[in-house]
Amino acid sequence: MAESILNQQGGSRFRAFSAGSHPIGQLSPEAVDLLQRNQFETTQLRSKNWNEFAGTDAPKMDFVLTVCDKAAGEVCPAWPGQPISAHWGVEDPVAVQGDEEHKRKAFSDAFLTLQRRIALFLNLPMDKLDKLSLQNELNRIGTQQH
Repeated sequence: MAESILNQQGGSRFRAFSAGSHPIGQLSPEAVDLLQRNQFETTQLRSKNWNEFAGTDAPKMDFVLTVCDKAAGEVCPAWPGQPISAHWGVEDPVAVQGDEEHKRKAFSDAFLTLQRRIALFLNLPMDKLDKLSLQNELNRIGTQQH
C-alpha cells in the first residue's frame, strides 16, 4: 500500500518501491481493493523481494522505510548508497485473525496510518534539513498513528 500511496501523492518528487524479506508472490486482494476504492493506482504493483533493490544495478535509494511490524528485528540488506533508513512499523493486516469485519478494519487502519505518515514525510522541508535532522524527523513520523 505504501508504494502506491507514495508514488501517487509524491508526484514526480519520489519513486517508491515496496518489497519484503519473504514475499508470498502475490498481492493481497484486500489491499488492492482498498487502494482501488480510494483511487490509488495498482496496475504497476507486484510482489517483490527486497534483494531486488540491494544489488549494484538497483535503483538508487535515498530513503528506506521499513513498515512491516516484524522488520525492526530483521537484518536488512546493505543498501547501495547508504540511504536514510527508518522503521515505520505497521501491524501486517494479512496476519490479523478474526472475522471479515475485523480483517477489513486491520487493512483500513494500516492504510490510514501509512497515508498519514507519508503525508507528514511529503511535507518535510527536505532542502532545509541536514541528514541527522531528516533522520530524526523520519523516526518521529514512524511513531505517528492515523
